[in-house]
Amino acid sequence: MNYKIREIKKTEISLLDDFLYEVIFIPEGVTPPSRDIIKDEALQIYVKDFGKQKDDICFVAEVDGRVVGAAWLRIIDDYGHIDDDTPSLSISVYKEYRNLGIGKSLIKTSLDELKKRGYKKTSLSVQKANYASNIYKKVGYYVHEERDEDYIMVYDLKK
Repeated sequence: MNYKIREIKKTEISLLDDFLYEVIFIPEGVTPPSRDIIKDEALQIYVKDFGKQKDDICFVAEVDGRVVGAAWLRIIDDYGHIDDDTPSLSISVYKEYRNLGIGKSLIKTSLDELKKRGYKKTSLSVQKANYASNIYKKVGYYVHEERDEDYIMVYDLKK
């Protein structure tokens, strides 16, 4: 499948609401929450006023003119927060475009950009049951902290 990775356009920032919903891990057999869940303040920190902070970075994956995935980073006090100098990664790809290497490409592009900007590391939070934790490990993230249901994972950009 042909896809391209590029920076998000200002006119596409509202798409992050869709990807924020898609990023919510829903175990098999569990009823997905209402889309209104993304209006919760704890989740809005990922997307509210995106692009207005100097540390906001976002890349999208495009297939045939349609944005099908996004990886975005910002320094926020979220589930994956480790310090005030480390951007947190959020990433999601629409279900029908998963397992095609798009997510890995989005992550690698994001990591390259962070290195260019001089960041030392990036972090994320992922539920233990989420298959994506294996993708993060393959790309080079390691478990920084293990909690009951999730991991905080870190990627060392200095290596």
